[in-house]
Amino acid sequence: MDGYELFRLGRTLMKLGEQAMPEMGTRRLSGATRAIVADVFENPDSSVSDITERVGYPQSQVSACVANLREHGSVETVTDPRDRRRTLVRPSAAALERARNLPPAEIDDTVARATGSTDPADIARVKDALNALDALLEPYR
Repeated sequence: MDGYELFRLGRTLMKLGEQAMPEMGTRRLSGATRAIVADVFENPDSSVSDITERVGYPQSQVSACVANLREHGSVETVTDPRDRRRTLVRPSAAALERARNLPPAEIDDTVARATGSTDPADIARVKDALNALDALLEPYR
């Protein structure tokens, strides 16, 4: 597998993940907004510049998205106490509570559609491979 194939696989996995999510919350968000929300949850108290660097979207897009998420109560912003010129972004308490109460997003049906197999052994093999990949790549996150 080369870099292009890895990129294509990553996009495929993201599409499958989107299909597996229940019809609520993050599924209605654009891909860019989902990436920014995920980054804020994974890296609370990050500056817009830090988020921009990690997600790869233009700073103007990240800033606009953060402003929109703030208006809707999903994130809050605070002045960095160490550098008062910087603004830090974190999930709001309400967003953290919503995330704790999300129903599971089971992937069996999505995997079955993607592979064309309803055999439980095939689905289990795919899920095992995804879990192994997730565990191996955990240090990268």
